[in-house]
Amino acid sequence: MKPFKLVVIIAKVTRESFAFAYQSITVNKMRTFLSLLGITIGIFAIISVFSVLDALEKNVRDSLQSLGDNVLYIQKWPWSMGGEYPWWKYMNRPQPSMEELEEIRSRSSLTSVAIFIAQFQAMVSHGKNSVPESTVMAVTTQYEEMRSFEIESGRYFSLYELNAGKNVALLGHELASELFAGIDPIGQNVKVRGYKAEVIGVIKKEGASALGDDSHDKVVLVPVSFAKQLINLKWVGPWIMVKPVENVSTTELTDELRGILRSFRRLKPIEDDDFSINQIGLLKQGIDNIFKSINLGGWIIGGFSILVGGFGIANIMFVSVKERTNMIGIQKALGAKNSFILLQFLYESVLLSVLGGIIGLLVVFIGTSLVSGFTEFNISLTLGNIFLGITISAVIGVVSGFAPAWSASQLNPVEAINAK
Repeated sequence: MKPFKLVVIIAKVTRESFAFAYQSITVNKMRTFLSLLGITIGIFAIISVFSVLDALEKNVRDSLQSLGDNVLYIQKWPWSMGGEYPWWKYMNRPQPSMEELEEIRSRSSLTSVAIFIAQFQAMVSHGKNSVPESTVMAVTTQYEEMRSFEIESGRYFSLYELNAGKNVALLGHELASELFAGIDPIGQNVKVRGYKAEVIGVIKKEGASALGDDSHDKVVLVPVSFAKQLINLKWVGPWIMVKPVENVSTTELTDELRGILRSFRRLKPIEDDDFSINQIGLLKQGIDNIFKSINLGGWIIGGFSILVGGFGIANIMFVSVKERTNMIGIQKALGAKNSFILLQFLYESVLLSVLGGIIGLLVVFIGTSLVSGFTEFNISLTLGNIFLGITISAVIGVVSGFAPAWSASQLNPVEAINAK
C-alpha cells in the first residue's frame, strides 16, 4: 500500500471515529457531565497544587537572588540545615563587631563590598500614630551596593550621615503610609525607642517576600552609629555581609576571611573557629531538597484525584459500550474493522478526559487570577502546567478508555446485533 493512500485511510478512520465519539458525547449529556466532573476535579487538584508550589518556589528563589548567590554572612551562629544542632558549642562565641568589619575592609584583597548590619524590633511613632514591633535595621556604608532597592521619595543616606551616626532614617513604603497617612514624610520626625530621627527618604514598595523579613516595606533604616544610642547591638545578633570581587569564588573568599578573623581574634592553630561563615548557596541546596519532597507530595495528592477521575471515565465507557452493543454489531456487519471500533471508543474517552482537563485548567486560571488580584501573592498558570494538565488528561483518557474500547472491538457481530 502506498504511504499517501495509507495516510488518507488513517485520516478518514480518525475523522469518522471522532464524529461517532462527538455524537455520543453530545447525546448523553448527563453521562458526559459526570465523566467531565471527575477529570475536572482531578486536574484542578493537581495543577492548582503545582501552580501554588511553582509560585512559592519562584518567590523564595527570587528573594534569595536579591540577597546574592555569592554573599557570605559572618555570624555567631551557623545556619542549621537539619539534623542535630549543637547550640552549646556556639553559645559563648563573640558577636561580629564593627572593628572586624574595618579589619576585613583593610586587609581583604578579594572583597568588593563588606557591610555591618544589626536588626531589632522597636516601636516607631509619629504624633498619635505608632507602629509597635517595627523592624529597625542599622546599616553601614555600602549597604546600597549590597542590597538593591529603589528610593520612592527623598534620598539615601550621605556618607557623612552614616559615618557620623546622624539621627536620620529611611522608611519602608507601608510603614510610611501607616505613620504619615496623606502627609509627605520627608523632613518629618519619627521616634524610635524614644529617640527622634528625621525622615530623609521612603523606600519604594517591594511587596511580600517568601523569606518574611527580606522586604523593606515595614523597615526603618538607620545608621549603625545612631542605632548604638538605641540599643546594645551585641544583644541583637549583628552580622557582617561580604561580597567577593568579580571572578572570585566564595570558597576563595571564605578561606581569606577565615584567616583574617582568626588572626584578629588571636585564635591558636589548634583552636576551632569561634565564628560562622554562612552562605546563601547552602540555603538553596536545602530549599531544592524541600521542594523536591513537596512536589512528590503534590504528585501523590493529585494522583489520587486523577485516579478517581480515571475510574469514573472507565466506568462510564463500559456503560457506553453496553448501551451501544447493537450499534457495534451493525457497524461490524457493514464491514467496520476492530480497529475502527477501538478508535471510536478510545477517541470518546480521550475527548471526554481532555475536555474535563481543559475545564479544570480554566477553573485554576480563574482561581490564580483572583488570588493575584486580591493578595500580594503572585501566582499564575504557566504554559508548562497547562501542557502538563492536558497531557495528563489525554493519558488518563487513553488508559481509562482502552479496556472498554478493546472489549467493544472484540464483540461478535451476530451476538452484538441480537443482544438485549
